[in-house]
Amino acid sequence: MTKVFDNSFTAVDNVSLKIEQGEFFSLLGPSGCGKTTILRMIAGFEDPTSGNITLNGKNIIGTPPNEREVNTVFQNYALFPHLSVFENIAFSLRLRKEPENEIRRKVKEMIDLTRLNGHVEKMPSQLSGGQKQRVAIARALVGNPSVLLLDEPLAALDAKLRQHMLVELDTIHDEVGITFIYVTHDQSEAMSISDHVAVMNDGEIIQLGTPFEVYESPVNAFVANFIGETNFFTGNVEKVESEYFLLVTERFGKVWFYKDMEVREGQEIQVSLRPEKVKITKDKPVVPEGAKLNVLKGVVDETIYLGNQTKYTVAIGEYYMKAFKQHVRYLLDEVIISWKDDVFVWWFADDSYVLRETGGVPVEE
Repeated sequence: MTKVFDNSFTAVDNVSLKIEQGEFFSLLGPSGCGKTTILRMIAGFEDPTSGNITLNGKNIIGTPPNEREVNTVFQNYALFPHLSVFENIAFSLRLRKEPENEIRRKVKEMIDLTRLNGHVEKMPSQLSGGQKQRVAIARALVGNPSVLLLDEPLAALDAKLRQHMLVELDTIHDEVGITFIYVTHDQSEAMSISDHVAVMNDGEIIQLGTPFEVYESPVNAFVANFIGETNFFTGNVEKVESEYFLLVTERFGKVWFYKDMEVREGQEIQVSLRPEKVKITKDKPVVPEGAKLNVLKGVVDETIYLGNQTKYTVAIGEYYMKAFKQHVRYLLDEVIISWKDDVFVWWFADDSYVLRETGGVPVEE
């Protein structure tokens, strides 16, 4: 499916994907990558320049939005300010001229599902952001659609409320059992609730997989950098063994990595290493016999304390590495690492991942 606007801008470039019935599927990417355009085409608010959209075996291109088995929850809620919570939810049912007893029954089901009891007669202006979002979800679900589209639905909420609403969304999805397609630029949202995630950039799907797959096995530097934080290594392969290879890098010298794909001597390779896989200590580690352990010496350039973890940036010569230390429990004899301390950063070769594709973002940060 492709969408080219009148100004010749290609918003969606030859995208193909299949979303299973009942799945919680996320379109994840930076602003302007095409994810909302895909959502609008599924909803019927935009027509694709080429391609088809099939729902329950039927091509819905040309079908008016109100005749599709699809409803949308918008970022700005789009509630009717002059209608109560009850009437906002009942709006589509009244348009269809359903019997009053059916309207009350269906609205009551949605009120119970979204935990809006006690707010039925309130006006939107009397509701909190989270309550408004629940009304928008209830209104979208009351007509029993096959697919619920959610366009950055939590963007206007504060961080703590977003986390609470994510749990509620997941619970609602489990209750109703229909397909949810969720658009977001926030990787933590997509990773925490999705069955599958499509990572997008410049109108294309760069990688599609489970949250575990796109985080642990990114296909290129863009995905590795967009889904969390990472350390990049680029260099040429000097030596290849059965399970590992030695990479000569400009930034960190010679380092060992796990050979999770076939590599050859002389080949230029790009590797991703997540900061939580990197250990940081004041004492040099003892290398177990036979282990491929990389050890580098540096100076702590920055510390960011986040309660459950500390993020360290370590200067190694003129370059930098990130190491994240989880605070699992408090130890009386724990060595405190501070700014400007001399430290060792080290990791096992098995904890890295070779990127299948080159490009995406510059390696030098």
